[in-house]
Amino acid sequence: MVRFGPANTATAARSTLVGLVTALVVTSFEASVPPLLIAGIAAPALALDAVDGWLARRTGTQSDLGARFDMEVDAFLLLVLSVYVAQDLGWWVVAIGALRYLFVVAGWMLPWMNATLPPRYWRKVVTAVAGIALVAAASGLFALWFSAAATALALALLLESFGRDVLWLVREHRRAEVPVLGGPIDERPLDRLGDRN
Repeated sequence: MVRFGPANTATAARSTLVGLVTALVVTSFEASVPPLLIAGIAAPALALDAVDGWLARRTGTQSDLGARFDMEVDAFLLLVLSVYVAQDLGWWVVAIGALRYLFVVAGWMLPWMNATLPPRYWRKVVTAVAGIALVAAASGLFALWFSAAATALALALLLESFGRDVLWLVREHRRAEVPVLGGPIDERPLDRLGDRN
């Protein structure tokens, strides 16, 4: 029997906060919304990202569903915050939130890009840095130059992280296509989830 579990409950609570942030960001295009309100809701949504994973490990309820749920909530929060921050810093900031979705689209077009990536803790670090930079920029508490520098750094780190994964996938794809003793290398079945977040 599949249980939703405490970790997924925590992720669902985070997704509710992300929904509130989304509503406020959409409203900000038509009316004034206090930046600290958006940042004040986004910050706990970001901070609670550490809780659901800890709960899953603590209760032995890790699952592909939980990992995917957590990853999509993270990705959508970054997208929404990048759209909000772009109003002040320029639309280049949206690339921070769009990279994950461009990676997914690339996987639709090139199925070999759906291969399971090797675990890398650096992905989690980069995602956290991007979230912190966007929340700081969204708060309105810092000078524009500082917000621009922080978000530019976050974008650079994300480009490096995604770039490294793409290069790994390309190398693995080419290696799988190299004929050995007159025949192709058999590819092992790969889980399509990966651990990108």
